[in-house]
Amino acid sequence: MSEKQPQSLSVLRQRLDKWLFFTRLQKSRSIAQKAIEAGHVRVNDARVTQPSFALKTGDVIVLSLDRRDITVRVLQPGNRRGPYEEARLLYEDLTPPPVAGEKPNAFEQATRERGSGRPTKKERRDVDRLRPGWQED
Repeated sequence: MSEKQPQSLSVLRQRLDKWLFFTRLQKSRSIAQKAIEAGHVRVNDARVTQPSFALKTGDVIVLSLDRRDITVRVLQPGNRRGPYEEARLLYEDLTPPPVAGEKPNAFEQATRERGSGRPTKKERRDVDRLRPGWQED
């Protein structure tokens, strides 16, 4: 009779696509699988193309997303896709903060800070209401 021995926490392994899904770094397992197969995921500085790659505690993952790259360290495997607070306990974020003098990417250029640039129609109406003699029709 062979009995399964419980594994210690340092030896537990989990599929890469499941872990990305459980940590909420990807919206679904199929999206995680496609990102891995496309080569957008690196584990310990090695490109991984197998969604079934077995992660262990201490592995460093670099995930290339549309707008930025995320670097995280695996703290523990996940059991389910829970709320963000629970998922955040599965990894340590090692992503460096953005540099102040760095050129903004296309997404950052397309968005503007609230209150800067041309006012919206609602903002113009709010300003008009502050002027004396303004009457609503």
